[in-house]
Amino acid sequence: MTDTRENWSARSGFIIAAIGSAVGLGNIWRFPYVAYENGGGAFLIPYLIALLTAGLPLLFLDYAVGHRSSGSPPKAYKRLMKKAETLGWWQVCVCLIIGLYYAGVLTWAGSYVYFSMGQMWGSDPEAFFFKQYLQTSSEAGFDMTFVSHLFWPLVAVWAGVLFILYGGVKKGVELSNKIFMPLLIVLFSILVIQALRLPGAADGLNAFFTPNWTAMMDYKVWLAAYGHIFFSLSVGFGIMVTYASYLKPKTNLTGSGLIVGFANSSFEILAGIGVFAALGFMAHSAGSTVEEVVSGGIGLAFIAFPKLISSLGAGADLFGILFFTSLFVAGITSMVSILEVPIAGLQDKLKWSRKKAVSAVGGGTGLVSIFLFSTTNAIKLVDIIDHFINNIGIVTGALISIIMVSWFKRSIMKELELHINGISTVQLGRTWELTLTIITPGVLLSTLLLTVYALLTKGYGDYSFGLQMWFGWGSIIFCVLGAILFSRLKDR
Repeated sequence: MTDTRENWSARSGFIIAAIGSAVGLGNIWRFPYVAYENGGGAFLIPYLIALLTAGLPLLFLDYAVGHRSSGSPPKAYKRLMKKAETLGWWQVCVCLIIGLYYAGVLTWAGSYVYFSMGQMWGSDPEAFFFKQYLQTSSEAGFDMTFVSHLFWPLVAVWAGVLFILYGGVKKGVELSNKIFMPLLIVLFSILVIQALRLPGAADGLNAFFTPNWTAMMDYKVWLAAYGHIFFSLSVGFGIMVTYASYLKPKTNLTGSGLIVGFANSSFEILAGIGVFAALGFMAHSAGSTVEEVVSGGIGLAFIAFPKLISSLGAGADLFGILFFTSLFVAGITSMVSILEVPIAGLQDKLKWSRKKAVSAVGGGTGLVSIFLFSTTNAIKLVDIIDHFINNIGIVTGALISIIMVSWFKRSIMKELELHINGISTVQLGRTWELTLTIITPGVLLSTLLLTVYALLTKGYGDYSFGLQMWFGWGSIIFCVLGAILFSRLKDR
């Protein structure tokens, strides 16, 4: 294969793709709930502080590492420090695991676009989702009974994502984001406008924005703000390193990062407005308070919103189609970015053509994904793997990368700082160094220790020990072994 590395057609293509990666399912169903649970309007203060003191500095670090090396995470970290290639492969393995279950959730969102026509979930959306659609096993342990109607939509999702990835950086990743991101903004803006016109919307907005100032004194609120920023910006697990590696030599990195960071946060706040306006209507219709109907995550998307949609009467079909299409489109752009990391890693390490790398990643990961998430344990596996890989896998990778740069070999930080400042409008200095040396690693380490302690002493949820071991800790073990084995392969 040729050694010529693909580039974005322009800086704007990179920015749109980076926003597409950052704006995912979590922006719509996670941020509104996290904000509400952690002080409402007051949460926006630690959230913005976290963005400025941790999110953006780590985003700049990822950009610098990828752009300076013009390589995937394994290649980029190896150029910084030879033994750090293992860290790059850790991030590759994290992305492989995320890709497994992300496809499953995308399948549900796509299916619900169809279910919205006539509200096929009936009068009990919860029973429809768990029992009729997912056919969730009531067994506490390992039950992998095949669910046929989950199979083909899951195959279709994988086929669509791989079709985009086969197109390459310009004609695949960049072009798809240029189509899907404007579509997402238009669809979700219409959805928010519709939600704001509903009776009770003002009550929902009051619940979302009314500040609980006492929450500001709770350290857990600050950890929640920092934790959400790390996950939301797609930093610390190789995506932004990979995307930045496709940039041309003279590119304004800090300017691009500021646009991506604030665009992502703006969409999250827009999502909060839309979601809570809708929940306000739901509470108004039920004669209850917003506190009684609020929920987050999968419960918000596939149970609370279908209940809301069913109560709308005229326009219910349109509202449902808009919401679930928005979820699906946001998820597609994020999944493309997630799988781009292992694809780029194999191309750099083994000198494979793009088609071969896409086939290997898509074929291997896709087969496992289809096997696991077209079964009666699908939602249990999504919840378990997501919790372990987000709170241990991503956090560990981000923490090690920061410690390596800011503590073990500080000359690297200065080199990266000079690299960024040489081509960027906003200059980095002592503030950037301080945040990466003290604030960001401190928060990440606290989050990691609290998570591991809770998992070792209490476990996660009410899932069986076997499920947590096989799919929770098993995911982490896979990342450890995969990182070691891949880093020991000889470069071609």
